[in-house]
Amino acid sequence: MSSTRDIDALIEMMAKLPGLGPRSARRAVLHLIRKRALLLTPLADLMQTVAVTARECRRCGNVGTADICDFCTSEKRATGEICVVEDVADLWAMERAGAFKGRYHVLGGTLSALDAVGPEDLRIPQLLDRVMDENVSEVILALNATVDGQTTAHYIADQLEGRVRLTSLAQGVPIGGELDYLDDGTISAALRARKDV
Repeated sequence: MSSTRDIDALIEMMAKLPGLGPRSARRAVLHLIRKRALLLTPLADLMQTVAVTARECRRCGNVGTADICDFCTSEKRATGEICVVEDVADLWAMERAGAFKGRYHVLGGTLSALDAVGPEDLRIPQLLDRVMDENVSEVILALNATVDGQTTAHYIADQLEGRVRLTSLAQGVPIGGELDYLDDGTISAALRARKDV
């Protein structure tokens, strides 16, 4: 019987997290053990609390601790705009930018014929219901510029055509980007989305 069995199991579990491999997980666990009172015990308590209280917002699919999240209940957010994103991480990225003041809708992924993911496997029917029920004037498709993301955007656009204004995020050269370091697809998208100076 190993005296480090539980620690090894923790390292193995941490290594399954995105961005952490076995070596990074080992360093993180050792740091947590060294700072047991300051980090490990409070982290374990918070993880237990979140495991019990975390839930998906019934309206938009965001993660929070209530049935309806703060974005959906906020009186300060524009009710006529819905920004559609693939997952909660994308919603949080949009919020970090601080530029969007409307409501969100998290699909929970993208359509994928290879993975047998159809519209009924995502939160697309709920989006269509929201557009009708919430008097939405604009749907912003903020989906990733991947084949599956664009397929999903086209599907949603077909479903909502004529019902609401549909827009998508601009694509192209990022602020601070240098052309020499960009891939061909990004340069092509930027050229197609050019604007008057």
